[in-house]
Amino acid sequence: MPRPVTRDRSKQDESLSILRRSAMLAVGCIFWMLLIAARLYDLQVIDYVEWLGRAQRQQQRTIELAPQRGTIYDSSERPLAMSLPVDSIYAVPSHLDDPAHEAHLLAAALGLEVSDLEGRFETSRSFCWVKRKVTSKESARVRALDLKGIYFQKEPKRFYPMKDLAANVIGYVGMDDQGLAGLEYSLNSELQGQPGHALVMEDALRRTFRSKSDLGQPGMNVELTIDAGIQYIAQSALDAAVQKWHAAGGVAIVQNPNTGDILAMVSEPTFDPNHFGESSANSRMDRAIEWIYEPGSVFKLVTVSSALQAGVAQPDDYIDCQMGAIRLGGRIIHDDPGVIPHDRAGPLTVRQVLAYSSDVGAVKLALRLGEDRFYNDIRKFGFGSKTDISLPGEERGLLMPPDRWSGVSIGEFAIGQGIGVTALQLVDAYSAIANGGMLLQPRIIKAIFRGETHEALPAQWRCRVVSPQTSATMRQMLQGVVAYGTGTAAQLDGYSSAGKTGTAEKVGPNGRYSHQNYVASFIGFAPVTHPALTILVSVDTPRGSIYGAEVAAPVWNEIAQQSLSYLNVPHDQPVVPLKLTAAEKQPAWQETSRTVSAVSASHLLELDPIGPSAEKESQTTQVLDTGPLVTVPDFSGLDERKVANECEVLGLELDLSGSGLAATQTPAPGTKLPQGSHVGVFFAR
Repeated sequence: MPRPVTRDRSKQDESLSILRRSAMLAVGCIFWMLLIAARLYDLQVIDYVEWLGRAQRQQQRTIELAPQRGTIYDSSERPLAMSLPVDSIYAVPSHLDDPAHEAHLLAAALGLEVSDLEGRFETSRSFCWVKRKVTSKESARVRALDLKGIYFQKEPKRFYPMKDLAANVIGYVGMDDQGLAGLEYSLNSELQGQPGHALVMEDALRRTFRSKSDLGQPGMNVELTIDAGIQYIAQSALDAAVQKWHAAGGVAIVQNPNTGDILAMVSEPTFDPNHFGESSANSRMDRAIEWIYEPGSVFKLVTVSSALQAGVAQPDDYIDCQMGAIRLGGRIIHDDPGVIPHDRAGPLTVRQVLAYSSDVGAVKLALRLGEDRFYNDIRKFGFGSKTDISLPGEERGLLMPPDRWSGVSIGEFAIGQGIGVTALQLVDAYSAIANGGMLLQPRIIKAIFRGETHEALPAQWRCRVVSPQTSATMRQMLQGVVAYGTGTAAQLDGYSSAGKTGTAEKVGPNGRYSHQNYVASFIGFAPVTHPALTILVSVDTPRGSIYGAEVAAPVWNEIAQQSLSYLNVPHDQPVVPLKLTAAEKQPAWQETSRTVSAVSASHLLELDPIGPSAEKESQTTQVLDTGPLVTVPDFSGLDERKVANECEVLGLELDLSGSGLAATQTPAPGTKLPQGSHVGVFFAR
């Protein structure tokens, strides 16, 4: 029998329904798969960066780490400023069980304000500093608390192992290791390096499970020309003098006149850069370059050397000092009667004008030069301009051009009044006379390097200020200042010395010169035959005495004597005793045992003490037992071998420095010397 049609249709309809449902399910699944794929594409491709950033912010923290700051060394590579790793403490406030309680505990352990800590915990939930660069005791106290959510991170902290030694030169850094003063500031880009980063990972329960750090690029090291030994000598001597004379402060500089290297630069008062926040602005001042003051008679070096160089005067020319007074532009300029009594202040030689610091004689020399030539010579010596030493805050001084001078200005400048200078400018000028007439570029940075090996930066010359002959004459005349003039307190044991005293009135708040406040100075170099050191000492507002001869010269003596011995500089040789008649009773000549070098003895005999007549000035006895004399030749342009051969033939001992061809020599060509005397020759390329 045939099957019923209705039953077959029923089965077909059911099959079709299943197919339709299956197709709809398949389409639905495909739709959802496409939708999920689209979302995944959106998350993984289109919005990948945004979601990755969110995840990283939730799972990790990045802490910036200060880089290892470069070390500052002295010239013997003794560290003056260095960085050591110390603990810094930070918190993750979301990890703290009881932020208020833990804030109280941390504040007590670290000496912080509770309210300040609580405010930090409320402001940031993921990270905040508790205290950076803590001491070892503070770190130990916090570790003992064992607080959840408190962590430690090593950071470099700046230390100054020699405390206040050269502090005004080196400067200091802030909490972020950025230089704030001195070389730390001017060389900050070289010293600071590139910062590093510490990466801390967390899981969903805020548990730290991985961390890594990048220490960054350490800074470069700096080697200075400063010698810590000489710096200590100068700093100790100046500090004692400032205390002895109850002075407002002082400055001392020790320079190598042949290279321009600053071996010591001292400012008083000073400070400890490890605790710079406890110091005053005055104690942080670098007086060598920031203090502008009137130099007084030490500036006569420029006046006299300019007159000699221009040929308007010779060392033995007489100048009528008009009994110690001269009227100029409506003002009367007096000689100091304590140095040159009025009844003896008649004609003086140019040598005596310098030796006895005659203001009248210096004014007359400046008048011979004229305003324009004198001004140009002052500028040539470097006054009125920065030296461009690598220290921040350097002043250029005060120097008016001639078109702004009054009728008395040329006289004031001649004696070191009406002009403002820095100590560094002055020591550069004296070094130019010491080295044969070349003005050097002063330098305090010897090398900047990374790693172990490095080369020193070369010395630089700025210009020639006087000829070698004028320089040699000035050295002999400045030696006379020490031998029998105003600078007798600067006489050394075993070394010849030369220099100049200065006593300058300070200008008061009313714009007038004070009769109570002075700057006492002495600047000089030693040994005279072959200068190794130029030293400046200036004491600000001493009490009890005002004179550079009494206040500054003994300090100079102490610094020079110890520094020359420290550097093992050979003594001058041979020394010859001088005998004077009873009519020539000057302070430095009262002891017949006092000696000077044979190289300059013949010139010192020409620097007679002041007497009422030329007859008295000729009463100095001659040097005894000098032996056969030879004439010093002109070595200019010769190499070291030829100079040595000529000295050997003549029986002279050669002291040489530098390399290349002979540039300057001491004493000057044509000088008569006993056989066996030393001759200093400086060679340059």
